[in-house]
Amino acid sequence: MKPTRFETAIALIDKKNAEDVNTYQVSGIDYPKELLYSQRMSRKLLQFNSNASKALQIAARAQHIARWEIARNSYPMDRVGYLKWRETLKKMHANLTAEILEVVGYDTQFINRVTSIILKKLIKKNEESQTLEDTICLVFLDYYFEEFAAKHDDEKIIDILKKTWVKMSAKGHEAALKLPFSDKSLALVKQAIT
Repeated sequence: MKPTRFETAIALIDKKNAEDVNTYQVSGIDYPKELLYSQRMSRKLLQFNSNASKALQIAARAQHIARWEIARNSYPMDRVGYLKWRETLKKMHANLTAEILEVVGYDTQFINRVTSIILKKLIKKNEESQTLEDTICLVFLDYYFEEFAAKHDDEKIIDILKKTWVKMSAKGHEAALKLPFSDKSLALVKQAIT
């Protein structure tokens, strides 16, 4: 049976992310970092919203596509540099995804919808952009937060948690508070949100 356009799009996104030379280890196995991240995004999205549209599922899978191609240190290592880097990455992710969707035969309207979600346009007004943001935050909190928190002082962690919390919806907050945090992490989360 021939794969659907959706399945082909996901496979092409995965193929690109499998090229990541950076690895992330889980249970002693090295994974291409962005391939693992994109699969976690898909899994978390469907846990959070089992009725996610195909457009939103593609946007979640491609949210970091080829992220390694633009190094963080190619921009000034300050807040302004960080924000410019993030903005440049978002546009690259949207453009690469649009190219893939065009190749597999999606129409312009669908492609524009996916790129708009990746660019997180009208985040608090567009439900799909907000759901993507919630999923990003939940993936960070569930899979990367403990390791990140171990490398930084509590004050910085609380500040990052506050910024993360503001980006999320009420439904996102609810899902975040159900994650299996360690006692220390849960205490930091509680400090940040009170």
